[in-house]
Amino acid sequence: MVVAAVGHAAGVSLDMGGAPIPVAGFGVLTAAFSLIGVVVAALLTRFARRPRRTFVRTTVVLTVLSLVPDVIADAGAGTKALLMLTHLVAAAIVIPAVARRLAA
Repeated sequence: MVVAAVGHAAGVSLDMGGAPIPVAGFGVLTAAFSLIGVVVAALLTRFARRPRRTFVRTTVVLTVLSLVPDVIADAGAGTKALLMLTHLVAAAIVIPAVARRLAA
């Protein structure tokens, strides 16, 4: 949310397809997808031989894939860049935090 708020305060539009994205929406979606990441981690702990390595690889790929909708979104270049930055910042925080708790 901080990244989105700072970007918006700096003049970057949060409009996609003509509709504004509320700053709080960034927090809600980050929390929801972080929870999904925790579920993935729990499943990998149970089924993967190397849960940490598998989790990191899986989530890095998913993070890259999460950028695709931002690239093709009906939004300006600044908005797209801000959206991608929010994904990367969230991933940089959540992936290591969850991975640390998994067996190597």
